[in-house]
Amino acid sequence: MAAVVVLAGAGTWTAVASDDAPAVRRADRVMSTGDGVRIDTSYFTAGPGGRRPAVLLGHGFGGSKDDVRQQAEDLAHDGYAVLTWSARGFGESTGRIGLNDPRGEVADVSRLIDWLAKQPEVELDKDGDPRVGMAGASYGGAIALLTAGYDDRVDAIAPAITYFDLADALFPNGVFKKLWAGVFVNSGGGCQEFEPALCRMYERVAEAGTPDTEARELLQERSPSAVADRIDVPTLLVQGQTDSLFPLGQADAAAKAIRANGAPVDVDWIAGGHDGGDMETSRVQQRVGAWFDRYLKDDKGADTGPAFRVTRTGGVDSTDGRAVLNGASADTYPGLTNGGRSFPLTGGEQDLANPAGANPPAVSSLPGLGGSGGLAQLSSLGVGISLDFPGQYARFESAPVAGDLRITGSPTVTVRVKSTSDDAVLFGKVYDVGPDGRQQVLPSQLVAPVRVEDAGSGKDVTLTLPAVDHEVQKGHRLRLVLASTDLGYASPAAPATYTVSLESDLTVPTAPGVTTAATPLPAWVVWLPVAGVLIALALLLTGRRRTTAPAPDPALADVPLQITDLSKRYARSSDRFAVQNLSFRVEKGQVLGLLGPNGAGKTTTLRMLMGLIKPDGGEIRVFGHAIRPGAPVLSRVGAFVEGAGFLPHLSGRENLELYWRATGRPPEDAHLEEALRIAGLGDALARAVRTYSQGMRQRLAIAQAMLGLPDLLILDEPTNGLDPPQIREMREVMIRYAAAGRTVIVSSHLLAEVEQSCTHLVVMDRGRLVQAGPVHEIIGSGDTLLVGTVTPVDEPVAEKIAALPGIASAVRTDEGLLVRLDADGTAPRLVAELVRLEVPVASVGPHRRLEDAFLTLIGGSA
Repeated sequence: MAAVVVLAGAGTWTAVASDDAPAVRRADRVMSTGDGVRIDTSYFTAGPGGRRPAVLLGHGFGGSKDDVRQQAEDLAHDGYAVLTWSARGFGESTGRIGLNDPRGEVADVSRLIDWLAKQPEVELDKDGDPRVGMAGASYGGAIALLTAGYDDRVDAIAPAITYFDLADALFPNGVFKKLWAGVFVNSGGGCQEFEPALCRMYERVAEAGTPDTEARELLQERSPSAVADRIDVPTLLVQGQTDSLFPLGQADAAAKAIRANGAPVDVDWIAGGHDGGDMETSRVQQRVGAWFDRYLKDDKGADTGPAFRVTRTGGVDSTDGRAVLNGASADTYPGLTNGGRSFPLTGGEQDLANPAGANPPAVSSLPGLGGSGGLAQLSSLGVGISLDFPGQYARFESAPVAGDLRITGSPTVTVRVKSTSDDAVLFGKVYDVGPDGRQQVLPSQLVAPVRVEDAGSGKDVTLTLPAVDHEVQKGHRLRLVLASTDLGYASPAAPATYTVSLESDLTVPTAPGVTTAATPLPAWVVWLPVAGVLIALALLLTGRRRTTAPAPDPALADVPLQITDLSKRYARSSDRFAVQNLSFRVEKGQVLGLLGPNGAGKTTTLRMLMGLIKPDGGEIRVFGHAIRPGAPVLSRVGAFVEGAGFLPHLSGRENLELYWRATGRPPEDAHLEEALRIAGLGDALARAVRTYSQGMRQRLAIAQAMLGLPDLLILDEPTNGLDPPQIREMREVMIRYAAAGRTVIVSSHLLAEVEQSCTHLVVMDRGRLVQAGPVHEIIGSGDTLLVGTVTPVDEPVAEKIAALPGIASAVRTDEGLLVRLDADGTAPRLVAELVRLEVPVASVGPHRRLEDAFLTLIGGSA
């Protein structure tokens, strides 16, 4: 009940300047809680006088108030009075860490609200009651939920990637999440920095390997779930998909509880989390700002977004190496079991061993290291680090899925478990398995642990598997794996044999109400017809002024393309070049990838190659003929640039026939059937184009470029807007076309796709050639892995790694280790051995992919 006291001389004011907004005023103060603890705070305001709503911003575990300073300044610019603070035991604040103890950290926040109520800048709902919202991530998100339950003066909250029940997060289904718990204690400065009861609890559970009732009760009383029936304010829940610490089920429990109290709740699943990924900071903070505008400023026009939103990954943007993110949404939150589909699984009764000491453990992820090394991103690229040891898991598998399947929520299955010991501990996971049966991806690297008590005589258990949002492509299988160990969790040390069998199908939630926003009509639909008329008119008017083309070069008669010292200025009088002194050569049968960041000159080069614009210097020769606008040799060139303008009411075949008639060339020269066979359009040719998917339109455009079977085919971003199966089909089209001795030039930003499709590369940057040659020469060897480590690896350890089976060599580098595999070596086996040797792994990846080579060549200018 002690009043908040501002320590004499502790307050300092600082003005933070901005070019386009009023300066932010910051006041730093140390406040006493009255029980000997001092809390370090910062208070931010901006703009003219007058009262405004307040926002309290909490920080993550192991951080301090400085971590949220930028967000505080942004909110101050937007018209809020913002108070940040370092929680007990962090930053400059004193006291022991209580894990958001209601008598400690939660009481501290109530005192901060008391202080806000006395500030002349803060709007009041009534005397002593400020209009106030709370936001924060992880530890800071939990304190927002807890304070809303304990202090009814809080008006709106926006917690992110946090827990609702800390006992459930660290002891899921009675299994101790040992690796994350250790990281938790370590990032707090060690056990001695926590309240004594918490330290004793951790040491007791860590030693026993199993949580006890007292431990669960201690964490539950510090969890928002303890006051679930009292959290009744508008709540925006932001939760991470790549998060083995606080998975999506924590936000689901919070959403159900708060909505039951009658409060509005929106849920947002982001692409990041405690295991890494993209935290979508800018978008999330904008949505938090809109949430507070609506519920603190009472701005009914504020766009708070959909009731449910999930971020989905759609490839990699080679300009910055980041995943391309798309949003899907629904008008209501679907929960984790909406729209279930059943998949029968094969696999009879199976035995699996829990090894003595639970060693070696299976690997699903490396908790606590994903944030620094981005290990969780490997699964989205199809290179998971998951590893299950033979004899230590049971496997059940579905038939190939008949169509693309989007899992959104928690799959469930009932199994029967029997153990030679009293208790059994199992780790359930669902893999996405490719058609070849070898490539398997564990979505978000998540597993669901379960402790089965009194399993000696057999017991039926319904497993709720990890909540994910993951697309399973047509032809892939679902694989349910039940493992006896996992690196991140504590398993029984005594050896035992578990017998498991299926008692139900695998039920997979699909959330059919969640849809991706419709793609807007491409701009070219409007301007392409007009542009075509203007280009035709320009060619007609300038046709009489064409200069005589140079004589053909017989020595290049069989060379599809030779570019020599090609240059093009932005303007005739300018010294700035779009393309400068570019030279390269393309041979028959090659699929050449033209790569470069935005502004590299790729499109300008392709336009000059097609005769649409003239170079200022140098020349282009196609089969020995110099390229000029309207050059006859261009009839041997087919091009697909920016898409094609089809008449929607005509069928695919009718569109192609109409296009060929417009060229004025004989119908027999079209080779229509052969082009269609290569493009693989099938029966869809008879349908109206308006019924086509984006992928079908792309392939029809490719078929149009192939009419006449040109010897040189130019494709500019042919996979734009396609999903992974369609991209694979487009790759096969290009490879089939070049296989007959023709040549394909493709410009694309999808580096992984270029790596699989192309035989040769030309890399440009700022208009100049950077490198040209076969793909394998530019990329380098694919049998070398770069292992990033948290701390340097000692030479004796490197020697041990080099001596392992499957390892050809291991060399220390500034980043960690450069490991070359021999013919028997695999990346999962390497990771398992590194874990066994206690190497502090932060990242594992190919030493040189095309993306690495590309970014190295252009010096990061992308």
